[in-house]
Amino acid sequence: MTTQQRSARTLQIPRTLTVRELAELLGDTPVTVIKTLMVNGVMADVSKTLDYNTAAVVALDHGFEPEEQGDVIAEPEAPSTLELLGDAVDEDDAASLRPRPPVIAVLGHVDHGKTSLLDAIREANVAEGEAGGITQQVGAYQAEAGGRLLTFIDTPGHEAFTEMRARGANATDLAVLVVAANDGVMPQTREAISHIQAAEVPMVVALNKMDLDNINPDRVKASLADAGVQIEEYGGEAPLVPVSATRGDGLNDLLETLGLLADISNFQANPSRAAEGVVLEAELDRRQGPRTTLLVQRGTLRQGDALLVGRTWGRIKAMTTFAGERIKEAGPSTPVVVLGLQDVADAGDAFRVLASDREAKRIYEQARREREAIEAQLRHSASLDALFGEISRGGVSALNLIVKTDVMGSVEALRDSLERLSNEEVAVKVIHAAAGAVSGSDVNLALASEGIVIAFNCPIEPGAARLAETEGVEIRSYSVIYQVIDEVEAAITGMLRPVEMQVVDAHAEVLQIFPIRGLGKVAGSRVLDGSIQRGVQVHVYRRGELIADGQIRSLRRFQDDVQSVEAGQECGIALTSFEDFEAGDQLEFYHIETQSRISSGGEIRAVSR
Repeated sequence: MTTQQRSARTLQIPRTLTVRELAELLGDTPVTVIKTLMVNGVMADVSKTLDYNTAAVVALDHGFEPEEQGDVIAEPEAPSTLELLGDAVDEDDAASLRPRPPVIAVLGHVDHGKTSLLDAIREANVAEGEAGGITQQVGAYQAEAGGRLLTFIDTPGHEAFTEMRARGANATDLAVLVVAANDGVMPQTREAISHIQAAEVPMVVALNKMDLDNINPDRVKASLADAGVQIEEYGGEAPLVPVSATRGDGLNDLLETLGLLADISNFQANPSRAAEGVVLEAELDRRQGPRTTLLVQRGTLRQGDALLVGRTWGRIKAMTTFAGERIKEAGPSTPVVVLGLQDVADAGDAFRVLASDREAKRIYEQARREREAIEAQLRHSASLDALFGEISRGGVSALNLIVKTDVMGSVEALRDSLERLSNEEVAVKVIHAAAGAVSGSDVNLALASEGIVIAFNCPIEPGAARLAETEGVEIRSYSVIYQVIDEVEAAITGMLRPVEMQVVDAHAEVLQIFPIRGLGKVAGSRVLDGSIQRGVQVHVYRRGELIADGQIRSLRRFQDDVQSVEAGQECGIALTSFEDFEAGDQLEFYHIETQSRISSGGEIRAVSR
């Protein structure tokens, strides 16, 4: 077929399709399509998903007239991800239910001793390994008490991890609210209370640090009541147990209380069905690949099972307990670390075991195609509409950030915290965020976007470091989240231009008018507050309305010219451009001052130089 014959034909192109599918539509080879894409600046392989606009360029190069079909090419028999992981979950028959350990979330304000309390319960030390003493990941552990097994989830206490803490509460049966007896109810304590109440789970208050001298338990109990927590002592339903994580006091009482609540609630699940649950944490290990902490909520998870997990899938190659012991299966309420997923999952993702790898991969591929189609459209919009719109307006600056972290939970926390720093003049844009080491592609992205790479508790690949040095790309490494926030806020402050501000010096009231030769009408006035300096600017108000704006031409006390007049004194004032004064006019004296500005919590404040 000649080019002229082909040009007369239109080609129906779906909204998204792969390179291989486009080649089939064009009647050409995938290699030819890939070459055409490269000529147009698009790097792709045969499985890459293209949007309509990109595919249309290739079609035009091949002599076709493209038209958008609107449908996505997909296997018609493949069920959607929504159908698989939505709310429509089969209920278990009552006869299949068996007792299971309660899942207990430990929540509270930063540094109130949540992790230390768990350390005391399981006789292990985790807190020393955390930067700044702050738990920055969601950990899950099991402990035995009174012959029963308890599953604990240690949720981060820093305010930036609000959503992670909310997931911890919503994935659990009981909650322990840790409150330090010396500090009492703090901002993150109130947030934790809100999450527990929203999850509608029974609460136990652990009043920690009872071994200290400067404590006031009664004040803390009253503060809890003000925060909406009614303890049993005050006629409520929440037990309060005094404990000391450092000395171990009260731990048995706490465990007995939790066990009693678990007995009352009679938590059950079906261990015989295909496993379902939630991702608590995920990270990329350089040797083992994605390591995912799962909490099994129903069914039994076994080594070799095929999983569909949020935006990824895989087959379980290995499974270990929180203590690192290899196991073959895990029943309800069991936290496990698994290897074998294709990519790093998002904390909070639901997971489900499917019948086969083929089924899991088919559903994953369909979801990936739909996701890439949306992302391709968003990228097109960002690169054209948003970028050119900002350039044409010239009113918005942007601080572009590439964020790499050790675990996915930190990705969410950092993205939310950093983007909240945006203000009306400087937009903080996290243009890419993921778990794993800083790579060369991250540096190239920062170079192209004139951005900065934030490395949070993650390594920097040697090649990436060399590339960054060569290209002048800045990579900043951090281990504590508030340091990231403080330094980014400082960078935003550096992008703010100084402004000229009117600074009010004094106010005066006109008492009477004097005509003076050579000056015209002079306002005999009394200074109400502040100090009037010769030469400053003056606003003239009459009955609350601004009627004139001038500069002091003459300032006198009695017959003398003076440089200043203080509050309470009377004086005569003549202005350069106004003399139609009336008794009762209000005068406001001001000067123009150049002020630097700082960014704080997404707001801009002026600071005098």
